[in-house]
Amino acid sequence: MRMLARIVLKGYKYIILFWVLLAIAMAFLAIRLPSMLEGDGFRMDGEHEKVMDIAAETFDMPAESLFLVFDGVSDEKLSSRLQEVEALGVTSEIISPLEDQTMYKKDLSYALLHFNDDELDMAETVTAIRDVIKADNAITLTGQSAITKDINTASQQDLMTAEAIGLPIAIIVLLFAFGTVVASLVPLLIGVSSVVVSFGILAILGNYIDLSIFILNIIPMLGLALSIDFALLFISRYREERRKGNALDAVSITIQTAGRSVLFSAFCVFIGLGAMLLIQVEIFENIAVGGMIVVAMAVISSITLLPSVLIALGDRIDKWQLLKVKQNGSDRWRTFAGNVIKRPIMITIVALILLGIALIPVRNMDLTIPQIDSLPKSYDSRLAYEKMEDTFDFGGESSAYIVAYNKAGWEEKEGLEQIKQLEDKLTNDPLVKDVQTIYQVSGVDSPAAWEQAWGSPMKEKLAPVKEAFIQDEKMLIPVQLNVSGASDEAQDWVRELDKKYASFDLMVGGEAKFNQEIFDEIADKIIPVLTVIIISTFIVLMLAFRSILIPFKAIVMNVLGLSATFGILVYIFQYGHFGLTAGTIALIIPVIVFSLVFGLSMDYEVFLISRIQEAYANTQDNDFATVEGLAATSKIITSAALIMIVLTGAFAFTDVMPVKQIGVGIAIAVAIDATIIRLLLVPSLMKLFGKWNWWLPFRKGPYRAGSWH
Repeated sequence: MRMLARIVLKGYKYIILFWVLLAIAMAFLAIRLPSMLEGDGFRMDGEHEKVMDIAAETFDMPAESLFLVFDGVSDEKLSSRLQEVEALGVTSEIISPLEDQTMYKKDLSYALLHFNDDELDMAETVTAIRDVIKADNAITLTGQSAITKDINTASQQDLMTAEAIGLPIAIIVLLFAFGTVVASLVPLLIGVSSVVVSFGILAILGNYIDLSIFILNIIPMLGLALSIDFALLFISRYREERRKGNALDAVSITIQTAGRSVLFSAFCVFIGLGAMLLIQVEIFENIAVGGMIVVAMAVISSITLLPSVLIALGDRIDKWQLLKVKQNGSDRWRTFAGNVIKRPIMITIVALILLGIALIPVRNMDLTIPQIDSLPKSYDSRLAYEKMEDTFDFGGESSAYIVAYNKAGWEEKEGLEQIKQLEDKLTNDPLVKDVQTIYQVSGVDSPAAWEQAWGSPMKEKLAPVKEAFIQDEKMLIPVQLNVSGASDEAQDWVRELDKKYASFDLMVGGEAKFNQEIFDEIADKIIPVLTVIIISTFIVLMLAFRSILIPFKAIVMNVLGLSATFGILVYIFQYGHFGLTAGTIALIIPVIVFSLVFGLSMDYEVFLISRIQEAYANTQDNDFATVEGLAATSKIITSAALIMIVLTGAFAFTDVMPVKQIGVGIAIAVAIDATIIRLLLVPSLMKLFGKWNWWLPFRKGPYRAGSWH
């Protein structure tokens, strides 16, 4: 860190120039990012993906389908609009309710628009179709791509809403922390620079990898909060050192002290984000990569751009003072800290009871993959889809697509008999409502009858049926299940398909398989993810504080705090409190909130324990060090936590439900960490364990200046 300090002191003007040019260049790229985002990120390279690719490429199933929903529209207008859509030249097939009366029910009907062109830009296609129907309020386009486009639009609006709420409040918090306008605006400068550069880098990566629409909210949420937190710590230490000497010395010392804390803190966040890469689901990979980029930018800007700006500002950092701010640890915080360590057992018990009460609802947590409910109810695409589901009872059933392999092919006698055997087993399955095979579709009810018909003039009629279901060694069998694809029964059915039909070589795709693979991937990887986070964090904190007990306590307290957070999320979102409709918790929430907050909360642990460590190294008095460390950092930790709560909690006022849950989850976790844990549990346990806090095996002598002699 000393070398970095020397580089910054000598070249601060060039560092500022570099960041200005970088931010301008990346801003042009960042503008393109929203248009590059597609999908909700719930995608993985599994069996479902392979089966659906085979179905599209080999059996000409549509690569994607959209619905045109007609509410009280005359047949004449319906036909006219479908002709206009067909004239766009983007659909491979249109199935009209005029041809299929089952697509009518009362005044509601729908048409299916099929698309086979993989190169088609579905966002542009959705816009083109909506332009055709925009004059008719009774006609609505819905389906995956239409909903995805609307979620993208809603996410951009949510980001603007959250920033409009969060940033002004963050400025007010910074004013109370620093007292001057200039000092309060500098952290925002660092935060915005970090986010803009990160968005630019993600726009470049978007040319090579698919990016989920949810990173549009999560990355700024994380980047702004973390950058401002780092800047708050850095500027506070700089102003403290500035009162002891000149500006250059103050910057140098701050880089070596606060800069070191920032690096350790960021490394803890990196661990949580990096661990998510173990889960091979696109949304976790996106958030992990995007998060690591924005954290890296936050760190680099905090230890290069920020000190350079402080040098350039000099005494102007205190310009436009609006509030008088007390220096050092105030008497109020010192008194508070003293009172805490006087009653460590009682305070520890009370804190654990509070966390335990909050933890109770966790046992009822209901996790689901976000579906149409991610989109706000104000969007027509959601309303039309739900109305269609209710009217035609789509939600009570689901489709599965089985691809069966036979190296010898399916057209000989043995293959035809195997098809019949498989059809009979599926038909007799209690969860199966309908099976489509060459026998079911053609009306030929046996292998012998098929062979006979194939050798007759009927072959001409049977050939299209065979081609639709059989291609060389592959056979496609669409299956209709009488349960929802999101149900446990459907997921168990596709999971156990290989065992139940062991005599056949089968793969399966469809909604149930998609859900099952996502759930199983997370369930299988959650233990390795938690293990990596916990062990890595333990090692980092052990090296930082040269202690066994401090990292152990930090991890246990973090787990307790996060468990309590999930309980409160269940109470709010699942039970339906504070004006919300009762629902479910998005499957991604526990993993993302745990991975992000576990690292973020270590910021405060590092900030607090670093100051306690400094005081203990100089005095060898654990109680004194605890009080002084708490008094010196409580205001900073409280201000930093409040900014984090404001910037993430502002997403509570947004509409995209998974993002709302992530924002509220992070805000609650940080609030618990900065109050119950950091201000009550940490000092209480520091008091109870005394000098054992600083024990490290194979080391002798008193603890001084970070080492034992």
